[in-house]
Amino acid sequence: MNRRQFLTGALSAGALTVVAAACSSEPAPTSRARGATAITQVFGDGQKLIAVAVEYDIDIESTSLSTSSYSVPGRTITRVYTNSAPAVIATPVVGRYVIVEMSSADANALLWGDPQSTTRSSKSTAPQNQTQSGPPQGSSAKPVIRSAAATVRQTRAIRTVSGTTYPAAGTAMRTSASVDPLVDLFEQKSFSDPENGQVLKYNLFVPRNYSPTRSYPLVLFMHDASVVGADVKGPLVQGLGAVCWASPDDQARHECFVLAPQYDSVVLSDDYIPGPLFDTTVNLVHELTRRYSIDPKRLHATGQSMGAMMTLGMNIKHPDLFASSYVVAGQWPAEQSAPLARKRFWVTVSQGDTKAYPTENSIMSALEQQGAQVTRATWDGRASQQQFSTQVSEVTEHNTSINYVSFLAGTVPATGGGASEHMGTWRVAYSIPGIRDWVLTS
Repeated sequence: MNRRQFLTGALSAGALTVVAAACSSEPAPTSRARGATAITQVFGDGQKLIAVAVEYDIDIESTSLSTSSYSVPGRTITRVYTNSAPAVIATPVVGRYVIVEMSSADANALLWGDPQSTTRSSKSTAPQNQTQSGPPQGSSAKPVIRSAAATVRQTRAIRTVSGTTYPAAGTAMRTSASVDPLVDLFEQKSFSDPENGQVLKYNLFVPRNYSPTRSYPLVLFMHDASVVGADVKGPLVQGLGAVCWASPDDQARHECFVLAPQYDSVVLSDDYIPGPLFDTTVNLVHELTRRYSIDPKRLHATGQSMGAMMTLGMNIKHPDLFASSYVVAGQWPAEQSAPLARKRFWVTVSQGDTKAYPTENSIMSALEQQGAQVTRATWDGRASQQQFSTQVSEVTEHNTSINYVSFLAGTVPATGGGASEHMGTWRVAYSIPGIRDWVLTS
């Protein structure tokens, strides 16, 4: 078994990231702990530190553990149990790792942060309130991605499976090195566009059992403007839009490549005039289709906000490029939308989104005038996964090429600020497996 197979196997459902840790100081003589591992998970609102795994020199007796056996400053411990690997699991197994789970609701659990600042590429300051109009083309958000780090201490005696007592540790351990098993499944690369000279950083997921003798679909995910200027891995940790397609569960249903470019500045704003990286993204898709065994008839696009606008714009400019698309909180002038009438796509938006919702309503009306059949539905963004599954089935049974779902206002997660209904949309939209299945079964 190679390293990639081991890391993938250690993941449970969801997008888990594991950060390996070493001791910042030598343990006390009575400690038999070898080190610690911080475990993170990507949620709809970004990557969070949700657990720490303490590795011992021998298997630990699970019944000797409780939530008071360890302490992590500033965090709420919710479960403590054993495992044979540094990973969160539902049912404990015998192993030398003690998993210390922490509440994902803790104030300092989130690793994906707000932008440090918003600056134009010319270094002038962009508007701070972007509720009424999006950030201008060429501006950059430069969001913060905090490193996963925690200090953990064994505060009570525990036992090994052979009955040996390990007393409480005198010193704590802090993480220092990191590995990201799910994120590491994406390769970080750079594309130099020979047509316009632009350079585009990107993340690429290659199916685990990739064979050049087979043909695979590709999903292109394009992030929103709040991610511009981040580290190349920004699209992977900002939320579920990229990583959900590469999760073990999704790959078991639909093996596919996943492409997630990282834009250093805003590519498309409310004037609907794309910057040069718009064409570079399309050129990158063509390049990857030539480089790998990717089926050019099974290319799929998705994006949130700016990325949703790019998805719509690409389908209009290149109507034969994508087999299907998923548009989340996007907009485009209805009078330019005629080419979309022949396309297959799913749109999700919040009714409280004062820009995207009325614009999408206009687009749908225009497409119906062009002869397109549209299935509309209104959902509660707080629905359970079972309810979402039922609602997806109710939409898809109409067998239309265009599906339009709007969340009731006030039912998407609050993000703070005037754009809450807008940005809260994708915290839910990419968490619904049935929609992803629909996109990839075109």
